[in-house]
Amino acid sequence: MMQNKIALVTGANTGIGKVITTELAHKGATVVLVSRDRHRGEEAMREIAATTGNSSLDLLVADLSSQQAVRDIAEQFQQRYSQLHILVNNAGAHVQQRQMSIDGIEMNLAINHLASFLLTNLLLDTMRKSTPVRVVNVLSDAMTRVNSLEDLQSEQAFVPFEVYGKAKLMQLMCGYVLARKLTGTGITVNALHPGITATKIINDVAPPPMRPIIGIFKLFMQSPKKGASTALYLATSPEVEGITGQYFIKSKPERSVPISYDKELQQRIWDVSAQLVGLDHLVEHHA
Repeated sequence: MMQNKIALVTGANTGIGKVITTELAHKGATVVLVSRDRHRGEEAMREIAATTGNSSLDLLVADLSSQQAVRDIAEQFQQRYSQLHILVNNAGAHVQQRQMSIDGIEMNLAINHLASFLLTNLLLDTMRKSTPVRVVNVLSDAMTRVNSLEDLQSEQAFVPFEVYGKAKLMQLMCGYVLARKLTGTGITVNALHPGITATKIINDVAPPPMRPIIGIFKLFMQSPKKGASTALYLATSPEVEGITGQYFIKSKPERSVPISYDKELQQRIWDVSAQLVGLDHLVEHHA
């Protein structure tokens, strides 16, 4: 059981995130939900408390496309809690048109990679005081469609599924870098593809002509409960104690896309990410 554990889950009020939050609460952990919408977040908390009998739940509200909002929730978390044992970076969005965030960053990149990159790095000091700690990044196999990481902000071409995949690939690669940096600290960093799951993001990914029939396709997809199983395995199972820098599918380590193992490119993506979120002290290879 996890009575003394504190967990933070982004995208916690719906889909896979809600299942992860419910299961962690069921095991007795204190779970902090991050939700973009206060009303939906509070509703999810009430439901989870009723289902699990665990009222050790808390809510942080943030639009994760805004770096200031990410900084604010990191600060709020640190004001309320002195430890963090499990961080599940689950929030994601599939933005179909090229839009810019308030920080002038392409929206898929801002939400699907930079938000978790910034949040994880801002919470590292708290995690260092809480070991053993597990960081779990929820990815997507959309990254298998990516051939190049040159046009990071998708200025030259905007193919929605590829742009989303590119952000998820960057998240994976920065996770590999972070896992290496944290070797021996008691903080592990792993990633997973949850499988094709019947969640809201499927509606966003579907091309407009398919949206009226997406409900039929969802009948053949796995449930959010099944989709959450690998994330929960990485967050809680004794079998992966000390395992770090791995990519999992169906609770088994798998090879990710070949480009993701290019260490020079990993470092370049890490440095660019650090610059884009204003964490210049993390940049190792100054241009």
